Amino acid sequence: MNQLLFNSSYEVKLSVKQIVQEIVGFMALDTKRRYKITIGTDSERIPGNQADFVSAVVVHRVGNGGRYFWRRVELGKFNTLRDRIIKEVLLSLELAQEVLAELKKIKDISFDFEVHADIGENGETKAMIQEVVSMIRAYNFEPKTKPESYAASNVADRHV
Repeated sequence: MNQLLFNSSYEVKLSVKQIVQEIVGFMALDTKRRYKITIGTDSERIPGNQADFVSAVVVHRVGNGGRYFWRRVELGKFNTLRDRIIKEVLLSLELAQEVLAELKKIKDISFDFEVHADIGENGETKAMIQEVVSMIRAYNFEPKTKPESYAASNVADRHV
């Protein structure tokens, strides 16, 4: 998936490496603040049991705004909601590994890092919470579900 570029608010296409440079630049503007970097994916069924997936990378200057980057990919057939949710999480985990690998190359930056899943206690996905949280924790990431999973349920959702 490295070849897929992300959209930015400046309508410029960026690679993961360029996104990390943007994040670091954003963090440098106010070094006294705390930062949270979050990854999340949302999806939507499209005709023919196909699915449209949007992944987002968000840098949140806690208490004072943030920036985000997103990319869309259409993937094969998904016959069940469970299959689609698992694919969302796998896309987020793959992206989180890429982003974190680039962030680790930079010295003297401090941030919290989370993977957000578009599932919650209300609705069809509640039976999957334990499974999805365990998947994310297995990769040593901090998982968040609704209502705290804004990277997936708000930011990525905006673009599906």
